[in-house]
Amino acid sequence: MTLPPGLRPLAAVLEAEQESGGGSDGESENAASGGGSLADLVVCIAHASTALAREISRAALSGRLGLEESMTPDGSPGPGPGDAAPPPRINATGDLQKKLDVFANDLLVGALVESGLVAGLVSEELDELKPVSCEREARFVLCIDPLDGSSNTDVNGAVGTIFGIYRRDLDGPCDPAREVLRAGAAQLAAGYVMYGASTLLVCTVGERVHGFTLEPERGEFLLSHPDLRCPERGTTLSANLGRYGQWSPAVRGFVDRLAGIEGVGRVKQPAYSLRYSGTLVGDMHRTLIEGGIYFYPGDEQHAQGKLRLLYECAPLALIMERAGGAATSGREPILAVRAETLHQRTPFAIGSREEIALYESFVGGGR
Repeated sequence: MTLPPGLRPLAAVLEAEQESGGGSDGESENAASGGGSLADLVVCIAHASTALAREISRAALSGRLGLEESMTPDGSPGPGPGDAAPPPRINATGDLQKKLDVFANDLLVGALVESGLVAGLVSEELDELKPVSCEREARFVLCIDPLDGSSNTDVNGAVGTIFGIYRRDLDGPCDPAREVLRAGAAQLAAGYVMYGASTLLVCTVGERVHGFTLEPERGEFLLSHPDLRCPERGTTLSANLGRYGQWSPAVRGFVDRLAGIEGVGRVKQPAYSLRYSGTLVGDMHRTLIEGGIYFYPGDEQHAQGKLRLLYECAPLALIMERAGGAATSGREPILAVRAETLHQRTPFAIGSREEIALYESFVGGGR
Protein backbone atom coordinates (compact mmCIF):
# COMPACT_ATOMS: atom_id res chain seq x y z
CA MET A 1 0.00 0.00 0.00
CA THR A 2 1.36 3.41 -1.01
CA LEU A 3 0.77 6.16 1.53
CA PRO A 4 0.89 9.91 0.88
CA PRO A 5 4.31 11.40 1.63
CA GLY A 6 4.88 13.29 4.83
CA LEU A 7 2.84 11.14 7.22
CA ARG A 8 4.71 11.35 10.50
CA PRO A 9 4.82 8.50 13.04
CA LEU A 10 3.53 8.93 16.57
CA ALA A 11 6.92 8.83 18.31
CA ALA A 12 8.43 11.50 16.05
CA VAL A 13 5.51 13.88 16.57
CA LEU A 14 5.47 13.51 20.35
CA GLU A 15 9.24 13.83 20.67
CA ALA A 16 9.22 16.97 18.51
CA GLU A 17 6.50 18.49 20.71
CA GLN A 18 8.59 17.88 23.82
CA GLU A 19 11.80 19.20 22.27
CA SER A 20 10.04 22.36 21.09
CA GLY A 21 8.69 23.04 24.56
CA GLY A 22 5.19 21.78 23.81
CA GLY A 23 5.49 18.99 26.34
CA SER A 24 5.14 19.27 30.10
CA ASP A 25 7.81 21.00 32.14
CA GLY A 26 10.86 18.87 32.74
CA GLU A 27 9.94 15.95 30.50
CA SER A 28 12.66 16.59 27.92
CA GLU A 29 15.19 16.83 30.73
CA ASN A 30 13.92 13.59 32.21
CA ALA A 31 14.49 11.77 28.93
CA ALA A 32 17.92 13.30 28.50
CA SER A 33 18.97 12.19 31.98
CA GLY A 34 18.21 8.55 31.24
CA GLY A 35 14.61 8.23 32.43
CA GLY A 36 11.72 7.37 30.16
CA SER A 37 9.89 10.29 28.60
CA LEU A 38 6.20 11.03 28.32
CA ALA A 39 6.46 10.21 24.62
CA ASP A 40 7.93 6.79 25.47
CA LEU A 41 4.95 6.02 27.70
CA VAL A 42 2.36 7.06 25.11
CA VAL A 43 4.18 4.97 22.49
CA CYS A 44 4.08 1.99 24.87
CA ILE A 45 0.30 2.38 25.20
CA ALA A 46 0.02 2.69 21.43
CA HIS A 47 1.94 -0.55 20.85
CA ALA A 48 -0.29 -2.43 23.29
CA SER A 49 -3.38 -0.89 21.66
CA THR A 50 -2.21 -2.18 18.29
CA ALA A 51 -2.24 -5.72 19.67
CA LEU A 52 -5.61 -5.10 21.31
CA ALA A 53 -7.08 -3.83 18.03
CA ARG A 54 -6.10 -7.09 16.33
CA GLU A 55 -7.72 -9.15 19.07
CA ILE A 56 -10.93 -7.10 19.04
CA SER A 57 -11.24 -7.60 15.28
CA ARG A 58 -11.17 -11.39 15.66
CA ALA A 59 -12.86 -11.77 19.05
CA ALA A 60 -15.85 -13.57 17.52
CA LEU A 61 -13.48 -16.19 16.12
CA SER A 62 -11.28 -16.59 19.20
CA GLY A 63 -14.08 -17.08 21.74
CA ARG A 64 -13.58 -13.73 23.47
CA LEU A 65 -17.12 -12.40 23.17
CA GLY A 66 -19.59 -12.56 26.05
CA LEU A 67 -19.28 -12.31 29.82
CA GLU A 68 -16.26 -13.41 31.82
CA GLU A 69 -17.14 -16.13 34.34
CA SER A 70 -16.13 -16.03 37.99
CA MET A 71 -13.52 -18.51 39.16
CA THR A 72 -14.67 -21.73 40.80
CA PRO A 73 -13.39 -22.59 44.30
CA ASP A 74 -10.48 -24.60 42.86
CA GLY A 75 -9.38 -21.61 40.78
CA SER A 76 -10.56 -22.92 37.42
CA PRO A 77 -12.63 -20.61 35.20
CA GLY A 78 -15.49 -23.01 34.49
CA PRO A 79 -17.88 -25.34 36.33
CA GLY A 80 -16.96 -28.89 37.19
CA PRO A 81 -19.09 -31.89 36.27
CA GLY A 82 -22.56 -31.45 37.73
CA ASP A 83 -21.85 -27.93 38.97
CA ALA A 84 -23.95 -24.93 38.10
CA ALA A 85 -22.29 -22.38 35.85
CA PRO A 86 -20.44 -19.77 37.93
CA PRO A 87 -21.86 -16.25 37.91
CA PRO A 88 -20.31 -13.57 35.72
CA ARG A 89 -17.44 -11.55 37.14
CA ILE A 90 -18.06 -8.02 38.38
CA ASN A 91 -15.41 -5.30 38.51
CA ALA A 92 -14.61 -2.82 41.28
CA THR A 93 -17.40 -0.44 40.31
CA GLY A 94 -20.13 -3.05 39.90
CA ASP A 95 -20.05 -3.52 36.13
CA LEU A 96 -20.28 -6.95 34.56
CA GLN A 97 -16.93 -7.89 33.05
CA LYS A 98 -16.79 -9.01 29.46
CA LYS A 99 -14.09 -11.42 28.31
CA LEU A 100 -12.54 -8.61 26.31
CA ASP A 101 -12.47 -6.39 29.43
CA VAL A 102 -10.24 -8.89 31.17
CA PHE A 103 -8.08 -9.50 28.10
CA ALA A 104 -7.61 -5.76 27.49
CA ASN A 105 -6.70 -5.13 31.12
CA ASP A 106 -4.18 -7.98 31.20
CA LEU A 107 -2.62 -6.87 27.91
CA LEU A 108 -2.29 -3.17 28.73
CA VAL A 109 -1.27 -3.60 32.37
CA GLY A 110 1.29 -6.21 31.37
CA ALA A 111 2.84 -3.93 28.76
CA LEU A 112 2.96 -0.97 31.14
CA VAL A 113 4.53 -3.00 33.94
CA GLU A 114 7.15 -4.35 31.55
CA SER A 115 7.97 -0.85 30.28
CA GLY A 116 9.49 0.20 33.61
CA LEU A 117 8.02 3.68 33.10
CA VAL A 118 5.22 3.63 35.69
CA ALA A 119 5.30 3.58 39.46
CA GLY A 120 1.68 2.50 39.73
CA LEU A 121 -1.52 1.87 37.79
CA VAL A 122 -5.20 2.58 38.42
CA SER A 123 -7.52 0.52 36.21
CA GLU A 124 -11.28 0.21 36.02
CA GLU A 125 -10.80 -3.55 36.16
CA LEU A 126 -8.63 -3.59 39.32
CA ASP A 127 -10.04 -3.08 42.82
CA GLU A 128 -6.94 -1.29 44.11
CA LEU A 129 -4.04 0.69 42.69
CA LYS A 130 -1.37 -1.68 41.37
CA PRO A 131 2.11 -0.72 42.66
CA VAL A 132 4.72 -1.35 39.98
CA SER A 133 8.13 0.19 40.63
CA CYS A 134 9.88 2.70 42.87
CA GLU A 135 12.92 2.96 40.61
CA ARG A 136 13.71 6.50 39.50
CA GLU A 137 13.05 5.52 35.88
CA ALA A 138 9.40 4.93 36.83
CA ARG A 139 8.47 8.59 36.53
CA PHE A 140 4.72 8.32 35.96
CA VAL A 141 1.46 7.03 37.42
CA LEU A 142 -1.21 5.95 34.96
CA CYS A 143 -5.01 5.80 35.18
CA ILE A 144 -6.67 3.68 32.50
CA ASP A 145 -9.99 2.31 31.32
CA PRO A 146 -8.68 -0.60 29.23
CA LEU A 147 -11.88 -1.20 27.25
CA ASP A 148 -14.54 1.50 27.35
CA GLY A 149 -17.91 0.50 25.89
CA SER A 150 -17.39 -3.23 26.26
CA SER A 151 -21.17 -3.73 26.29
CA ASN A 152 -20.91 -3.04 22.54
CA THR A 153 -18.47 -5.86 21.82
CA ASP A 154 -21.11 -8.50 21.18
CA VAL A 155 -22.88 -6.29 18.62
CA ASN A 156 -19.69 -5.22 16.79
CA GLY A 157 -19.92 -1.64 18.02
CA ALA A 158 -17.04 0.75 18.49
CA VAL A 159 -15.07 0.48 21.75
CA GLY A 160 -12.09 2.34 23.17
CA THR A 161 -9.26 2.77 25.66
CA ILE A 162 -8.90 5.91 27.84
CA PHE A 163 -5.82 6.96 29.82
CA GLY A 164 -4.52 9.82 31.94
CA ILE A 165 -0.90 10.27 33.02
CA TYR A 166 0.40 11.92 36.21
CA ARG A 167 3.96 12.73 37.21
CA ARG A 168 5.47 10.87 40.14
CA ASP A 169 7.18 13.06 42.74
CA LEU A 170 10.73 11.71 42.72
CA ASP A 171 11.74 13.84 45.70
CA GLY A 172 9.11 12.45 48.07
CA PRO A 173 8.17 8.96 49.24
CA CYS A 174 7.14 6.46 46.57
CA ASP A 175 3.36 6.72 46.95
CA PRO A 176 1.58 6.39 43.58
CA ALA A 177 -1.89 6.83 45.10
CA ARG A 178 -0.92 10.28 46.35
CA GLU A 179 -0.09 11.35 42.79
CA VAL A 180 -3.57 10.63 41.40
CA LEU A 181 -5.79 11.61 44.34
CA ARG A 182 -5.83 15.23 43.27
CA ALA A 183 -7.54 17.44 40.71
CA GLY A 184 -7.43 16.34 37.07
CA ALA A 185 -5.61 19.54 36.12
CA ALA A 186 -2.47 17.84 37.50
CA GLN A 187 -2.41 15.41 34.56
CA LEU A 188 0.63 15.65 32.33
CA ALA A 189 -1.02 14.00 29.36
CA ALA A 190 -4.10 12.07 28.33
CA GLY A 191 -5.45 10.14 25.39
CA TYR A 192 -7.91 7.67 24.02
CA VAL A 193 -7.86 4.95 21.40
CA MET A 194 -11.01 4.28 19.39
CA TYR A 195 -11.35 0.85 17.79
CA GLY A 196 -13.88 1.38 15.00
CA ALA A 197 -13.81 1.60 11.21
CA SER A 198 -10.15 2.42 11.77
CA THR A 199 -8.08 2.46 14.95
CA LEU A 200 -7.48 6.04 16.02
CA LEU A 201 -5.30 7.37 18.85
CA VAL A 202 -6.04 10.90 20.05
CA CYS A 203 -3.69 12.35 22.65
CA THR A 204 -2.23 15.47 24.16
CA VAL A 205 1.22 15.75 25.72
CA GLY A 206 1.40 19.54 25.61
CA GLU A 207 -0.82 22.40 24.51
CA ARG A 208 -2.19 20.71 21.40
CA VAL A 209 -4.26 17.64 20.58
CA HIS A 210 -3.33 15.34 17.70
CA GLY A 211 -4.98 12.30 16.13
CA PHE A 212 -3.05 9.31 14.77
CA THR A 213 -4.50 6.54 12.60
CA LEU A 214 -3.15 2.99 12.80
CA GLU A 215 -1.71 1.80 9.49
CA PRO A 216 -2.38 -1.93 9.97
CA GLU A 217 0.16 -3.26 7.47
CA ARG A 218 2.98 -1.36 9.17
CA GLY A 219 1.50 -1.67 12.65
CA GLU A 220 2.25 2.01 13.23
CA PHE A 221 0.22 5.07 14.22
CA LEU A 222 0.67 7.94 11.75
CA LEU A 223 -0.38 11.57 12.19
CA SER A 224 -3.72 11.99 10.41
CA HIS A 225 -5.50 14.72 12.40
CA PRO A 226 -3.01 17.43 13.46
CA ASP A 227 -3.99 20.12 15.96
CA LEU A 228 -7.59 19.07 16.54
CA ARG A 229 -9.97 21.84 17.60
CA CYS A 230 -13.51 21.48 18.92
CA PRO A 231 -16.00 23.87 17.28
CA GLU A 232 -17.37 26.64 19.51
CA ARG A 233 -20.89 25.33 18.88
CA GLY A 234 -22.41 22.17 17.45
CA THR A 235 -25.75 20.72 16.44
CA THR A 236 -25.84 17.34 18.22
CA LEU A 237 -26.51 16.16 21.75
CA SER A 238 -25.37 12.82 23.08
CA ALA A 239 -27.03 11.32 26.15
CA ASN A 240 -28.96 8.28 27.31
CA LEU A 241 -32.44 9.77 27.00
CA GLY A 242 -33.89 6.54 28.37
CA ARG A 243 -33.04 8.03 31.78
CA TYR A 244 -34.82 11.33 31.09
CA GLY A 245 -37.54 10.64 33.68
CA GLN A 246 -34.91 10.13 36.41
CA TRP A 247 -33.05 13.37 35.74
CA SER A 248 -33.54 16.58 37.69
CA PRO A 249 -35.92 19.25 36.35
CA ALA A 250 -32.84 21.34 35.48
CA VAL A 251 -31.33 18.63 33.26
CA ARG A 252 -34.71 17.92 31.66
CA GLY A 253 -35.10 21.63 30.98
CA PHE A 254 -31.73 21.68 29.25
CA VAL A 255 -32.71 18.73 27.06
CA ASP A 256 -36.02 20.38 26.21
CA ARG A 257 -34.18 23.53 25.15
CA LEU A 258 -31.90 21.61 22.78
CA ALA A 259 -34.78 19.51 21.47
CA GLY A 260 -36.80 22.66 20.71
CA ILE A 261 -39.79 21.58 22.80
CA GLU A 262 -39.92 24.35 25.39
CA GLY A 263 -43.14 25.78 26.72
CA VAL A 264 -45.60 28.05 24.93
CA GLY A 265 -44.34 31.57 24.34
CA ARG A 266 -40.66 30.69 24.10
CA VAL A 267 -38.69 31.35 20.94
CA LYS A 268 -37.73 27.87 19.81
CA GLN A 269 -34.19 27.25 18.62
CA PRO A 270 -33.50 24.75 15.83
CA ALA A 271 -33.60 21.29 17.39
CA TYR A 272 -30.37 19.42 17.97
CA SER A 273 -29.92 15.94 16.53
CA LEU A 274 -29.52 13.02 18.94
CA ARG A 275 -26.37 10.91 18.58
CA TYR A 276 -25.64 8.31 21.26
CA SER A 277 -23.59 5.14 20.79
CA GLY A 278 -23.21 3.74 24.31
CA THR A 279 -19.42 4.08 24.04
CA LEU A 280 -17.97 7.12 25.79
CA VAL A 281 -14.93 7.25 23.50
CA GLY A 282 -17.09 7.16 20.37
CA ASP A 283 -19.40 9.91 21.58
CA MET A 284 -16.44 11.97 22.81
CA HIS A 285 -14.67 11.71 19.47
CA ARG A 286 -17.70 12.78 17.45
CA THR A 287 -18.26 15.70 19.83
CA LEU A 288 -14.60 16.73 19.59
CA ILE A 289 -14.72 16.72 15.79
CA GLU A 290 -18.22 18.08 15.15
CA GLY A 291 -19.04 20.01 18.31
CA GLY A 292 -22.16 19.77 20.45
CA ILE A 293 -22.39 18.13 23.85
CA TYR A 294 -22.20 14.74 25.55
CA PHE A 295 -23.52 14.44 29.09
CA TYR A 296 -24.18 11.81 31.74
CA PRO A 297 -25.66 13.56 34.80
CA GLY A 298 -26.61 12.20 38.16
CA ASP A 299 -30.09 10.72 38.46
CA GLU A 300 -32.43 9.16 41.02
CA GLN A 301 -30.44 5.91 41.10
CA HIS A 302 -26.95 7.37 40.72
CA ALA A 303 -26.63 10.77 42.37
CA GLN A 304 -23.05 11.16 41.11
CA GLY A 305 -23.71 9.66 37.70
CA LYS A 306 -22.04 6.49 36.46
CA LEU A 307 -18.79 7.71 34.91
CA ARG A 308 -15.51 7.47 36.81
CA LEU A 309 -13.40 10.56 37.37
CA LEU A 310 -9.82 9.27 37.23
CA TYR A 311 -9.82 7.08 34.13
CA GLU A 312 -12.80 8.38 32.14
CA CYS A 313 -13.81 11.97 32.85
CA ALA A 314 -10.54 13.68 33.79
CA PRO A 315 -8.51 12.37 30.81
CA LEU A 316 -11.22 13.30 28.32
CA ALA A 317 -11.63 16.70 29.96
CA LEU A 318 -7.92 17.43 29.51
CA ILE A 319 -8.13 16.54 25.83
CA MET A 320 -11.28 18.59 25.25
CA GLU A 321 -9.99 21.68 27.05
CA ARG A 322 -6.69 21.61 25.17
CA ALA A 323 -8.70 21.36 21.95
CA GLY A 324 -10.70 24.48 22.82
CA GLY A 325 -13.77 22.81 24.32
CA ALA A 326 -14.89 22.42 27.92
CA ALA A 327 -15.98 19.81 30.46
CA THR A 328 -18.00 20.27 33.64
CA SER A 329 -19.73 18.48 36.48
CA GLY A 330 -22.48 21.06 36.13
CA ARG A 331 -21.11 23.08 39.01
CA GLU A 332 -17.36 23.20 38.39
CA PRO A 333 -14.87 22.27 35.67
CA ILE A 334 -14.06 18.57 35.67
CA LEU A 335 -10.35 19.37 35.87
CA ALA A 336 -11.02 21.16 39.18
CA VAL A 337 -12.74 18.15 40.76
CA ARG A 338 -10.40 16.52 43.28
CA ALA A 339 -10.34 12.73 43.37
CA GLU A 340 -10.89 11.37 46.89
CA THR A 341 -11.11 7.68 45.93
CA LEU A 342 -9.75 5.63 43.02
CA HIS A 343 -13.13 4.74 41.52
CA GLN A 344 -14.93 8.00 42.31
CA ARG A 345 -17.86 8.90 40.07
CA THR A 346 -18.90 12.35 38.91
CA PRO A 347 -21.69 13.94 36.86
CA PHE A 348 -20.17 14.78 33.50
CA ALA A 349 -20.77 16.99 30.49
CA ILE A 350 -18.24 17.65 27.73
CA GLY A 351 -18.23 19.44 24.41
CA SER A 352 -18.34 22.83 22.74
CA ARG A 353 -17.97 25.88 24.94
CA GLU A 354 -21.39 27.33 24.03
CA GLU A 355 -23.28 24.15 24.90
CA ILE A 356 -21.30 23.62 28.11
CA ALA A 357 -22.03 27.21 29.21
CA LEU A 358 -25.74 26.64 28.54
CA TYR A 359 -25.66 23.33 30.43
CA GLU A 360 -24.07 25.02 33.44
CA SER A 361 -26.66 27.79 33.34
CA PHE A 362 -29.38 25.15 33.78
CA VAL A 363 -27.70 22.60 36.04
CA GLY A 364 -25.56 24.95 38.10
CA GLY A 365 -28.58 26.65 39.61
CA GLY A 366 -29.13 29.45 37.14
CA ARG A 367 -32.53 28.12 36.02
